[in-house]
Amino acid sequence: MTSFKLNIWCLVATIVVSSIIPAAADSIAVDYSMGVTINTGGNDFAPYHIASNRRGTVTQCHSVLISAALRHEMDTTLRLSWGAGIEAWGGYSSSVSYQRYNHDDDAMTTHSQHPARVWMQQAWVEGKYRGAFLTLGMKDIDPGFVNRCLSSGDLIMSGNARAPFGARIGFINFQNVPFTRGWVQIKGELGYYRLGDSKWLENHYNYFNGLITTNYWFNYKNIYFRTNPSKPLVFTIGMQAASQFGGTATYYTGGVMWQEVKMKADAEAFWHAFIPGSGGENMSDRIYVEGNHVGSWDFALEYKLHSGGKLRGYYQSPLEDGSGIGKLNGFDGLWGLEYRSDRHGVVTGAVAEFLTMMNQSGPLHFAYKDFTDEEHPTGSDISASATGGDDYYNNYCYDGYHNRGMAIGSPMVKSPIYNTDGYLRFTDNRLRGFHLGLMGDIGSEVSYRALLSWRKSFGTPFIPHRTPLTGTSMMLEATYTPHWLQGLEIKAQLAHDHGTLYGDNTGALFSIYYNGNFSF
Repeated sequence: MTSFKLNIWCLVATIVVSSIIPAAADSIAVDYSMGVTINTGGNDFAPYHIASNRRGTVTQCHSVLISAALRHEMDTTLRLSWGAGIEAWGGYSSSVSYQRYNHDDDAMTTHSQHPARVWMQQAWVEGKYRGAFLTLGMKDIDPGFVNRCLSSGDLIMSGNARAPFGARIGFINFQNVPFTRGWVQIKGELGYYRLGDSKWLENHYNYFNGLITTNYWFNYKNIYFRTNPSKPLVFTIGMQAASQFGGTATYYTGGVMWQEVKMKADAEAFWHAFIPGSGGENMSDRIYVEGNHVGSWDFALEYKLHSGGKLRGYYQSPLEDGSGIGKLNGFDGLWGLEYRSDRHGVVTGAVAEFLTMMNQSGPLHFAYKDFTDEEHPTGSDISASATGGDDYYNNYCYDGYHNRGMAIGSPMVKSPIYNTDGYLRFTDNRLRGFHLGLMGDIGSEVSYRALLSWRKSFGTPFIPHRTPLTGTSMMLEATYTPHWLQGLEIKAQLAHDHGTLYGDNTGALFSIYYNGNFSF
């Protein structure tokens, strides 16, 4: 199903369901926002910190975009409540030239691509009963594990790409676990989606090497446990997991299509997306786990300071298969330290993070049961195993863990949208780097945010760079919210990239928004 059709059905569902849900009160409160975003720069794409963690809305070097949104929030204090929302974007974005193989001329040519001139960013309806919710449509997913304003990004669901379209169920915030007297709380969700990016993939692929997989399904779930949040010390542990499954994978070598694999999206495939397992009709799905699975173990320890602020340490450990689940990938992961103040001041929040993806459970993957034939029905004569070569975010049957070229996980791993050679996979997932974020207030009407990231990429475990690539990215943001007009927000950003990873690029962004509400 195309992205346009998904957006239309999402809009129809929003209108129909909202019209038949009875109001829980005499009036319905609606929040609205409208604004203009303008950015410019000196490269094909916007600087890293202007484009990243922005839900895929601003990616090109030059843009003039208008957005508008309506939202009715669920009342979590009521036993039964509902909510709905819609957000649309449109305007001009500059084009970027991508390579594509021309079979008639037996040569690579270039063609220009740009984001849609108008698109639906979000559109959803949802309801809750007691502590559980159901959401239908396209709504941003935020696990809430890292600071979305200051962090480099969650390893699994960062908010770097557009939201998927589908259905999800889960708990409203954290809920007390029975019989623990409030000492243990639980939060989690489960959803099945379509990303609707098949046309984007078809328009950006080079049709020369690698593969393209379209019309696939997407599954995401998480579960977290934490101790009593009213105590000075709070411990959180949990897991996130996502998978791509179904769809059709088409393989090319030297501009010639040599294989097409159609993967099932039946009840068994949906189950294997939830609980990983082997299956399907093609050989790869029978031997390996069906679908492309990624996930993370998440740990956090938070301490409440006497001053009223909070100090929090956290760690996300990536996993691609059993080796990651069993923590055989060394120190790989996102290590972070966060400070949050509960009052206005020069520093209201700070984050320091170290990211490493150098181990990836070792360079080799060998499982003796993968090699079965008539003479060796139980597998290879070599009984040892080496479950390495994780190749984070990449997969043998899917283009990679991204939506419309933007990484769904950490944007610190260079997104495929930057591959102007038309290669749809991640090329820089073996890396290490650090990230700093700082925010605060300058007076009562002006706030600031500053971000600094550095990383060194060695390529991938299977396609390393001859010489490692490095990149330094920085951004300074100022936000003006005047007292004389409540709801007005004026924001300016200045960003710069330096190095061989993204190239040298300086850019700026200016936006003006008005947020209000009304009742009917």
